[in-house]
Amino acid sequence: MQRCLELARLGAGHVAPNPMVGAVLVFEDRILGEGYHRLYGQAHAEVNCVASVREEDIALIPHATMYVSLEPCAHFGKTPPCADLIIAKKIPRVVVGCRDPFPEVDGKGIEKLRAAGVEVEVGVLEKECIALNRRFFTFHTDCRPYIVLKWAQSADGKIAAGGELIPERGSAGPVSGRVLISNAYSNRLVHKWRSEEAAILVGTNTALSDDPALTVRLWKGRDPVRLVIDRELRLPGSLRLFDGAVRTIVFNTVRQEEAPDRNLLYYRLSREDNLAPQIVKALYELKIQSVLVEGGTQLLQSFIDADYWDEARVIINNELEIPGGLAAPVWKNARLQSVESLLSDTIRYYDNTLY
Repeated sequence: MQRCLELARLGAGHVAPNPMVGAVLVFEDRILGEGYHRLYGQAHAEVNCVASVREEDIALIPHATMYVSLEPCAHFGKTPPCADLIIAKKIPRVVVGCRDPFPEVDGKGIEKLRAAGVEVEVGVLEKECIALNRRFFTFHTDCRPYIVLKWAQSADGKIAAGGELIPERGSAGPVSGRVLISNAYSNRLVHKWRSEEAAILVGTNTALSDDPALTVRLWKGRDPVRLVIDRELRLPGSLRLFDGAVRTIVFNTVRQEEAPDRNLLYYRLSREDNLAPQIVKALYELKIQSVLVEGGTQLLQSFIDADYWDEARVIINNELEIPGGLAAPVWKNARLQSVESLLSDTIRYYDNTLY
């Protein structure tokens, strides 16, 4: 099962909104085949596992045990049911890491296998298997997206400059421009994080001051759906967010409208001050399974205050101070999970999950 988890992780950033799944076929302590779900819409782990068995070992399949990190599906989606494949190949025993919470499966795969006479064991490394797909489980169990908060701050706890003029290290006085807080290595890691989430969210001020593209450029992977808050639709169309290159959703209080020629959706929210619960509900309705919230301070703080977050990643530049800068968000009962160092930067990982 541990090998199933190792294989499943190889699908990170490529299989969403499907879960990451790994499968291993074993006969008398010898691995006959193994596979994982590689790409959304393509073959599942069980199919790739069986397909990897060498010709000289095919006769052993009806005597082998299949280990799979998530319950085999029992419905027709983009691919046929994996439970049917297991039954057709006469695999006598299946060991499952955890049940699939997706309503179309949720025990039906296990039930189908047992009804066909297959011996099924469930719950091996169950916590680890659930944790691997915590985005998938959060979406289908809690009916909301998995939320990751991310920001970079200076050594004195500032997230940005406090105005047009910022002090440049080593200079006699201030210069105008944007503060680049994290170093090149941390920046590359951020692009990896972007590739692993379904969407990325920024507030109005961040969109206006930074003009971010919010795409994956320093890592190989898919671009997330871009989300931006623009209550009164005042952001200029010249921003890179509106270049049409990536699906973009604008949360506003003015109109609900699809602009397919611009790869753009205007999603109307109410005029309530607290937007975080509304955005979370909207993302669930839009079937967006996870979101990386990148700033700014007000937006991040609203998610912290509403306790709508699962993970947080804070990059601290230990060599930079920003006198008079904007203060970083303030935590409430955050649980520090781990700490990582990348040259001048320290990355602190926080956890708020149930899985």
